[in-house]
Amino acid sequence: MNKNDRGPSPTPPGPVGYRHTLSLRVRYSETDQMGTYYNSRVLEWFECARTELLRSLGLPYAEMERRGVLLPLVEAHVEYLGRARYDDLLNLTVWAAPEGRARLRCAVEIMHGETGKPVARGYTVHVYTDAEGKPIRPPSWFLQRLEEAALSNPNPSGQTA
Repeated sequence: MNKNDRGPSPTPPGPVGYRHTLSLRVRYSETDQMGTYYNSRVLEWFECARTELLRSLGLPYAEMERRGVLLPLVEAHVEYLGRARYDDLLNLTVWAAPEGRARLRCAVEIMHGETGKPVARGYTVHVYTDAEGKPIRPPSWFLQRLEEAALSNPNPSGQTA
């Protein structure tokens, strides 16, 4: 395999997925000695995007937990595409769609708010479990909310975090 053959890029789930956008600024604590964001912060930003997507569905993660549904991470992939420095504005777009029988895929694209250039993109995959960590089927109320949101409002705007 040569260095240019990385395999397929992570792509958003597509038109069937629900999309949510939000903005945040790179905080000083998220930068490294080179003056750019530290690589592990991208997964934290993915988590922020995913959490806000659930909130935009009217299902904050705390509510999902109260209903006995957890979404542990089982896979993550990140491509680092550009730089972002302290106080730069970032625009995050997250897509969520069911995958298979008991998984949720969330694809995230992070763009520089001022230049419009890509900063990072990737995806996370989650399984549905109960409070004891046993795999469960996705609840119908969750799938229904996701589908209704995708059909009625595929791109709501988020707030600056």
